Amino acid sequence: MNPTGGAEPARTAVVTAGADTSPGTPDGSAPPAGSPPTAVRRFRTRIVAAWRGRPWLVDVAVVVGYLLAGGYLTARLWLHRDHSTRAGNDQVLFEWMLARAAHAVTNLENPLYSTALNAPDGINLMANTSVLGLGIPLTPVTLLLGSQTTFLLAIVGSLAGTATAWYLFLSRRLVRSRFAAAVGGLLCGFAPGMVSQATGHLHMISQFLVPAILALVFGPATDRVVRRGVLLGLFVTYQVFLGEEVLVFLVLACGLFTVAYALASPATVRRLGRAFLGRLGIGALVAGVLLAYPLWFQFLGPGHYRGLPFDPGAYALDLSSFTSSARQSLTGHDSVPGLLSPNPTEENSFFGLPLLVLCAVVVVWLWRRPLVKALAIGVVVFAVLSLGDEIRLDGKLTGLTGPYRLLAELPLIDLAVPARFPLICLPMLAVLLALATDEVFRRGPAARTGGLPVRLIWAGALLAVALPVAPLPLRTSPTWPVPEFVATGEWRSYVPPGRTIVPVPPTRGGEATAGMYWSARTGLAFTAPGGYFIGPLSPTDRQAGWGAPDRPTAVLLDRVAFTGEVPPIGDEQRRQAIEDLRYWRAAVVVQGGLHRGGPVKETVDLLLGPGRMISGAWVWDVRAQVP
Repeated sequence: MNPTGGAEPARTAVVTAGADTSPGTPDGSAPPAGSPPTAVRRFRTRIVAAWRGRPWLVDVAVVVGYLLAGGYLTARLWLHRDHSTRAGNDQVLFEWMLARAAHAVTNLENPLYSTALNAPDGINLMANTSVLGLGIPLTPVTLLLGSQTTFLLAIVGSLAGTATAWYLFLSRRLVRSRFAAAVGGLLCGFAPGMVSQATGHLHMISQFLVPAILALVFGPATDRVVRRGVLLGLFVTYQVFLGEEVLVFLVLACGLFTVAYALASPATVRRLGRAFLGRLGIGALVAGVLLAYPLWFQFLGPGHYRGLPFDPGAYALDLSSFTSSARQSLTGHDSVPGLLSPNPTEENSFFGLPLLVLCAVVVVWLWRRPLVKALAIGVVVFAVLSLGDEIRLDGKLTGLTGPYRLLAELPLIDLAVPARFPLICLPMLAVLLALATDEVFRRGPAARTGGLPVRLIWAGALLAVALPVAPLPLRTSPTWPVPEFVATGEWRSYVPPGRTIVPVPPTRGGEATAGMYWSARTGLAFTAPGGYFIGPLSPTDRQAGWGAPDRPTAVLLDRVAFTGEVPPIGDEQRRQAIEDLRYWRAAVVVQGGLHRGGPVKETVDLLLGPGRMISGAWVWDVRAQVP
């Protein structure tokens, strides 16, 4: 396969600033009617010559632009540090994972497992989205500035890094025009689907290694097979520690693309097939050796589980979502995406009608290229798969069976969430736009159609595509602060070694991430039960479930936090509470800010006796009751 092109394309001749010495054009001829004044042309010529003579300046400018875009998206979170993304639980999860990675590095602990949460059982981090590939390199930032800053830097770096990686891939392998490459990179890094995932899913936006992996897999070179295969294995290994789901999508996309490209260009397959298979084989061997223990730990180690805690097929997209605007887009609205996607973090297909129409035009225009054919097939296949078991239109079931139902039991497909398949379509659409933009720029600035410059017409088309889906800063919500009792370490005088802080509610429900949040913001200073993670339903049932196994007291307090109603409390509930606290090895029970804090506090008083307000938190010292 040779979708990435051959050698570096020839560059156009550079016109030096000194060449424009006459009142006409640089070659001395008279300027065409309506052309800019001589001074303007001379200034423009100098600028073009400077940029062409130093192409790295263009690269720097593009990367800075991507970083500024990432900063713009996260601006509200930087300015309002007492806020979190609307997907608050997801931010808590990834803040904790980043803090845990730093803790593992500084304390030389196993990064694949932790007992700091879900006491006394712990969490298999390899079986969760632990983003060690981000957390370990960012350890200095976490130690100096805290998990919140690291989380925000990870969002900016992942989005801008993904856009930059695609820009470099496109500009070095597929297109001559750096502007075309910049357009493609911008779409890959900041399309609605990526912005939607950025509200809480670091593992889904960390795609900056994907272009490098593709360059090694589909590179046109037939030499240095071993070297390139080893590099491929190293990159694949690192991607596993960024996000396994992205790697699964990459494998699916590469498989389909390879088949489609082979059908479109059999001669290329015969010419490059041996080197292609050699790189894949060596890469698989290297990655297999490096990942043998981590994957064993994930699937057979402590805290491992089977399956998923949800039905992937239930997370599907509406057909109308492809032509609609996401709520984080300039033309978006809350009511429409809520009907067309599973939740605010999965608005992956909201490309908008202008983008789809323009890409369809590109496909027809460039159809003779094998690369375009393979990309078009990939977009259609993965878009259709995202519709799930039964196709929905405008929020209503149509009765039509989706192709996903026919493939749902296949390996890899059975682990993928259908609503995320459009994330595979995204770079394919971006490459199509980059190819078309490059084709337009090859025709030169003088090319016209209908009396108008072709470049101007195309720039207008790109603007019409970009404006409807232009992202807005991530929306935020206020969060309860970490109680001073916890933040200052005052709890240390109450919690002996081997004992835990039990937050209220302890392990389940929408507000049961308090302990995880406090733990992240204090650098994993204490041990707590519960947490937001995937684990087995019980020590004897390895089926996957959300969070810790249910305990009666956790269920009771969660119900109070949800309804605000205080239930009857008798001796049976009090005995059960002590038994549960003993299981959690509790020293103190702590209640911080809650939406229905009054009824919850009253319920805990009835279970354990009156609590004390200590440094901004209600505290129940249970050391005497739980020996």
